[in-house]
Amino acid sequence: MTQTETIDSDLHNLDMLDTSEVLQHLLSSQQLAVTAVQKAIPAIDNAVALSHQRLIEGSGRLIYAGAGASGRLGVQDGAELWPTFGWPHERLMLCIAGGDTALVTSQDGVEDNSNAAVTEASDAKLTSDDVVIALAASGKSPWTCAWLEQAKQSGALTIGMANNAGTPLLEIAQCPVWLDTGAEVLAGSTRMSAGTAQKIALNLFSTALMVRMNRTYGNLMVDMAAVNKKLDVRRVRLLQGVLPHLSDDKAQEALTDAGGWVKLAALLALGDSSEKALERLADYKGSLRGAIESLHSES
Repeated sequence: MTQTETIDSDLHNLDMLDTSEVLQHLLSSQQLAVTAVQKAIPAIDNAVALSHQRLIEGSGRLIYAGAGASGRLGVQDGAELWPTFGWPHERLMLCIAGGDTALVTSQDGVEDNSNAAVTEASDAKLTSDDVVIALAASGKSPWTCAWLEQAKQSGALTIGMANNAGTPLLEIAQCPVWLDTGAEVLAGSTRMSAGTAQKIALNLFSTALMVRMNRTYGNLMVDMAAVNKKLDVRRVRLLQGVLPHLSDDKAQEALTDAGGWVKLAALLALGDSSEKALERLADYKGSLRGAIESLHSES
């Protein structure tokens, strides 16, 4: 029996405990999730480094694949990459067993359909430029394992994230990430501690990868793509974080000229034309820091 399916005999009386005690047990399990991710930092670091190598040079895609709760966590993480980092839609795939319907309704049997996974992965026309991160708390969901195996055969970089050691998903993956969360308080309910650990690990992986992909300037979201009134105000603040002496009016003017893109606005405010700024960013693989240093060296 895998760890995540183990029944904790010490909690057979869970339903008889005071609510405060139930909550304390649940909170303690969430803290175990943080510890599990801490132990996995070297593996996540390796996954980020190898993903960066694949994605920085070309147009390779970042692909998430999973079933059930793990699949929903993957979709949630990936869906934030465009609004937060401006990661292009065409360089992202979010795959969940059972398709979009499975995001909001549990689909019986879909995680066992390995043939569907092979077909879907084959249709994706994966290449060695792509990175696939597959998630399964059990580490043995047939759909997820088949997806990752097909990705590996296609030459894509494969990352497997699971909460049980020595399982097929981790064995298939070139970058295995084991999140050792142990038994759940509610036996087998991997939406709990296992899911929390996956959520944290995904946050760490994708954010660190986007930093390495030059999608930030320091801790500023200078490639932010989401648009609403709150974020229009944030864009001014972000631009002034890059250029502290820029007035509100000048910041707003530069952002308007740049179509709201903070990176481009910073270079325009420093005197570049749009054409030159775009060329400079391309030369430095999107690094605003490199582009600014280049501009200053020409002054």
